Amino acid sequence: MSATSRTSQADVIVVGAGLAGLVATYELTRAGKRVVLVDQENEANLGGQAYWSLGGLFLVDSPEQRRMGIKDSYELALADWLGSAGFDREDEDHWPRKWAEAYVRFAAGEKRDYLLGLGMKVTPNVGWAERGSGTATGHGNSVPRFHITWGTGPEVVRVFREPVLAAAERGLVDFKYRHQVDELIVEDGAAVGVRGSLLEPSDEARGVASSRETVGDFELRAKAVIVTSGGIGGNHELVRKNWPVERMGGPAPESMVTGVPAYVDGRMLEITEGAGASLVNRDRMWHYTEGLKNWDPIWPGHGIRIIPGPSSLWLDAEGKRLPAPLFPGHDTLATLKHITGTGHDHTWFILTRAIVEKEFALSGSEQNPDITGKDLKLVLQRVKKGAPGPIQAFLDKGEDFVVRRNLKDLVAGMNELTPSTPVSYEQVEREIVARDRETGNGYSKDLQLMAVRNARSYLFDRLTRVAKPHRLLDPAQGPLIAVRLHVLTRKTLGGLETNLDSQVVRPDKSVFEGLYAAGEVAGFGGGGVHGYNALEGTFLGGCIFSGRAAGRALARSLA
Repeated sequence: MSATSRTSQADVIVVGAGLAGLVATYELTRAGKRVVLVDQENEANLGGQAYWSLGGLFLVDSPEQRRMGIKDSYELALADWLGSAGFDREDEDHWPRKWAEAYVRFAAGEKRDYLLGLGMKVTPNVGWAERGSGTATGHGNSVPRFHITWGTGPEVVRVFREPVLAAAERGLVDFKYRHQVDELIVEDGAAVGVRGSLLEPSDEARGVASSRETVGDFELRAKAVIVTSGGIGGNHELVRKNWPVERMGGPAPESMVTGVPAYVDGRMLEITEGAGASLVNRDRMWHYTEGLKNWDPIWPGHGIRIIPGPSSLWLDAEGKRLPAPLFPGHDTLATLKHITGTGHDHTWFILTRAIVEKEFALSGSEQNPDITGKDLKLVLQRVKKGAPGPIQAFLDKGEDFVVRRNLKDLVAGMNELTPSTPVSYEQVEREIVARDRETGNGYSKDLQLMAVRNARSYLFDRLTRVAKPHRLLDPAQGPLIAVRLHVLTRKTLGGLETNLDSQVVRPDKSVFEGLYAAGEVAGFGGGGVHGYNALEGTFLGGCIFSGRAAGRALARSLA
């Protein structure tokens, strides 16, 4: 093997060129520090997983909320966060709890101005994600807080990428693509560099899995190292290894789709722990229950998540309705636990054309070309009759969709998709008819219909997001649609333990000199800022907040 130069003039090495790495680099270069940005992928993947996101941001008491008549506050948001997090580990939750308080304060304070100052804008409508478990003290958002970036994930990446590229022009940033870190260099108890393998050049498009063929090795040294390498969602082996059977049911599903590119492999967690870092809450993770097989995949096993409104009837693999309050968009992990407990890997949504047109959205920048492309004229098409283009593409080409004019044919189509787990027509009919009986009045004993009417009391939901309650078997609302849903891997909620300056700590809680971590590899801060549950719109914000903390703290210490 040939070897690269083993010297570096950098102040800091950043491992991982995703959003957290870009934010940390941005903050360091603002202070005039020199950075080497190392990543195992090629230049096309700069910005990492964040590029593929919908661009959702958790903001509290924002002008957008106030214009929609939403009353929010730091106190309410923190109560929701802590109720969802359920911190219960005296040792491992010490720093995560402090990060939670700091992050919610950031979301209620300077977060919006910080991002708008970089040129980012958010759409005027605020979404209501993770509506909760049904109690005021439990999991969920009491009010809508999901702010979508105008330009989605690519725009979030852009506002940090551009100043980092400008800093590179000034000689402050050196990009080292196709550099796979295999080891942290630790001398006298301090992190002073990295060693690893040079991967063969790759011209693959963004997100496409690349070769791991090595052509050399490298060694880089600096005054400090920041690890921002992401989580484990692309590595099903690690997901299964860390799956918490007692809490999330199990074993882990045999069949899952993948919501992140293959490079989200978790390698640096083990490498950093092996160097002496504290890795905590590794059993905490976040996977979605409304995954689809992508008809036009980019990475291996590429799955897309439906972001559902609350109206679809949710049936398990045997055609039985999921129990209250496991409704679409309410309590992701409680629903996941129930599904794994059925012994099957899939579930079904039953809905009408009227519901799919109004309530279905797809996660991901590429599935929302109107908002991603900042095309207002195209956005306005969403209020017209008919399914948005990406939804219609799945209706036409997605293997998980069954569209039929009557229930008998619909059930037959469902059983063609899953012949090993057929559903009974009589069972499905019984569930639908019972639900439809409850639509005759403006009130009901059906908790899901109560939740639908509650959602429609929010103006944005009533106008654009939640269909008027109707009978699923009403031909005027048809045709009928069944959607087979898969578990979709996504976020790592535990990670490298860090203090509020993003400094990694050792198992004895002492600071690991010269070593910092940010983003998903740090559980988005502290080793698990979300606790057991995420409130959504928190992936990007966690990368930004923890990357900012790491960059600013190092800039101060290296001054």
